[in-house]
Amino acid sequence: MRVEALTGPALSAALDDVGRLRIAVFRDWPYLYDGDLAYERLYLEHYRTSARAVLVGAFDGGSLVGAATGTPMEDHANDFATAFSQTGLALSDIFYCAESVLLPAYRGKGVGHRFFDSREAHARSLGRRYVAFCAVQRPDDHPARPDGYRPLDAFWRARGYAPLDGVVAKFRWKDLGDTVDSEKPLQFWMREL
Repeated sequence: MRVEALTGPALSAALDDVGRLRIAVFRDWPYLYDGDLAYERLYLEHYRTSARAVLVGAFDGGSLVGAATGTPMEDHANDFATAFSQTGLALSDIFYCAESVLLPAYRGKGVGHRFFDSREAHARSLGRRYVAFCAVQRPDDHPARPDGYRPLDAFWRARGYAPLDGVVAKFRWKDLGDTVDSEKPLQFWMREL
C-alpha cells in the first residue's frame, strides 16, 4: 500500500473518490451518515479551492482505499468560528485535520499514523502552531451503538491530542434510517506542534 500527500491538481482529481470513501466509511458507527455524491462534491469543494489544502491518500495499486484531508482552519471559518470564539486562539494558528477514512480491510496497519504524520508535517510547513480535528459525539446508550465499540480516544491521546473543553461544532446530516437531517455535536481535539 502506498500513502502519498496530494495537493493542487492531483488533490482535485481524487476528490470524487474521497467522496465515495466518505459515504462508505461514515455509514458506520458513530457517524451513521446517509450520504450522496452530490452533497459530497459540494462539501469537498473546500479542498479544491484552498491552495494550502492537503489530501493524504492510501492507495492499493491505483485504487484509493483511504484518505485524510486538511486545510488551514480559516478556510473553514464559517463552520468553526463560533466553536473557537471563546478560546482566545487565532484560527490562523490552527491547521484543521478533517476526515480520516479508511476501508476496514486496510485498518490496523499503521495508515492512521501515517495520515496524521503527513498532515502534521504539512501544517508545520505552513507555519501552524496547532493541529485540530473534531469527532462526532453520540450518547453511550444510543440504540445503534455496536457491542464492543472502542472509540479512537486512546489513539488520539497517544499522538498528543486532547479534547478542548467546550469547543464543540454543530453539523447537520441525515442518519441512516431517518427521513430528515438532524444536528450533531462534534468535539474538537487539538495538539501543539
